[in-house]
Amino acid sequence: MSNLYRNAKVDLTTTNATTLYTCPTAKRGIVKSILVSEDSGNADTITVTITDADSAVFSLFKVRAVSANATVELLTAPLVVEESEILKVTAATANRLHVVASLLEVS
Repeated sequence: MSNLYRNAKVDLTTTNATTLYTCPTAKRGIVKSILVSEDSGNADTITVTITDADSAVFSLFKVRAVSANATVELLTAPLVVEESEILKVTAATANRLHVVASLLEVS
């Protein structure tokens, strides 16, 4: 079994759903933290979804508020992402939010 600590990060420059992390084949991702930072001086909201291997989309956080110039930790417990599942993030407004996830990949 091999374990790999990593992070995934994205600057949300559009209001499109943007891939934050895709779990590789034959692995599991254990997401410890998802930090969202607002850097424009304007409050905003973020939506976080997970897409499973069958392309079904599940909402994890729907229109979660992020105050101006603030950082929010979204997770209160680890999140398991299975093989081929995709974490996506969507900002209500472009060019305001940065997202960083810290995780452990296990095979």
